[in-house]
Amino acid sequence: MNILILNGPNINMLGRRDPAQYGSAGYDELCKSLESEFPDCRFEFFQSNAEGELIDRIHRALDETWDGLVCNFGGYTHTSVAIRDALELVEKPKVEVHLSNIHSRESFRHTSMTGAVCDGIITGFGIQSYALGVRAILERNL
Repeated sequence: MNILILNGPNINMLGRRDPAQYGSAGYDELCKSLESEFPDCRFEFFQSNAEGELIDRIHRALDETWDGLVCNFGGYTHTSVAIRDALELVEKPKVEVHLSNIHSRESFRHTSMTGAVCDGIITGFGIQSYALGVRAILERNL
């Protein structure tokens, strides 16, 4: 199973950015935990703080053999019509994940532009949100 993990702005700062909201695990630890928990999966981890780079990576994914995408677009989740439009083109299973519970935070975080074109949203379980997203992709592809 091939799964693309897309991460947006500030996800590279995990472990340093507000551990009360996002936990103490760093970005590398997140990646390694998924590889360890799902040894039969091949992952590509892509993180960018630039909206255009995320859109370009989604576009490239259209011609690649991914079985699904797990996405955390950070702050772009709530603002990016452009990422939403790119995601809408992807006909593979897509799961949006968030480390913190976006619905228990500031009101501007309650709306997900990108989640509307995903198969589901998992929010509030720290780095385990990613593992739950991978499980959802695996079950979709059985």
